[in-house]
Amino acid sequence: MYQNLLIEAYKTAQNYQQDKQIAQDLEVPATRICEFRKGKRYMSDEQAIFLAEKTKIAPELALIGCHVDRSKSVISKEVWERMAKKFSKYGLQRFSMGYGAIVMGYGVIQHSINECALCMLC
Repeated sequence: MYQNLLIEAYKTAQNYQQDKQIAQDLEVPATRICEFRKGKRYMSDEQAIFLAEKTKIAPELALIGCHVDRSKSVISKEVWERMAKKFSKYGLQRFSMGYGAIVMGYGVIQHSINECALCMLC
């Protein structure tokens, strides 16, 4: 699940030891992080953007990954995966998507490249 990877990236970036520290930053109960990790709940777009910005990940990429996690139908999951592949074609990130995970290898991308890619998706 992408949101688990996003949580781990944030935890590493902030040099946190416990998930309850992340929960405090997101202003949610500590049990919510566990629910995110297990896939029982999904983080909001705002929470995903917050974590992405603090870890130097493009918010657009975080949203795509979280929407793949939330997708219930095979068709919508495929659409989100195609969008991620479009990002990959433009050199924003190497995405490897499966049914349960997205493996990220991401460096800092300039803001103008992100905007350009978003325009091409629309």
